[in-house]
Amino acid sequence: MSATHDLPLPDFDQLSTGDITHRIRALELDQVKLLLDHERQTARRTQVQEILSARIGQLESGAEPSGGDPTHAPPSRDTSTGSAVGAATAAEATSPLRHGVADQTPKRGKP
Repeated sequence: MSATHDLPLPDFDQLSTGDITHRIRALELDQVKLLLDHERQTARRTQVQEILSARIGQLESGAEPSGGDPTHAPPSRDTSTGSAVGAATAAEATSPLRHGVADQTPKRGKP
């Protein structure tokens, strides 16, 4: 089993699937295989395993790493604080139509 600090992406276990998809483009085949082995032994996230397996297939078919240093990528967004959506940004409240004809709900959209 690989220690997290020995992985080509040190923060791999905290990355979202979107971040993983982008960051692994710069990795060599053996590095992606190492990440896949680590994922299979630890979190076993199905989508992450599929992303890594697909990238391995691309590299084995002749794809080249994109270059750059994936360890210097911008940090992932912090989603722990929740959404910025609130009462001030919510859509205007309206009553939806019930099944039937509009005349059956005369107060629709009125307070």
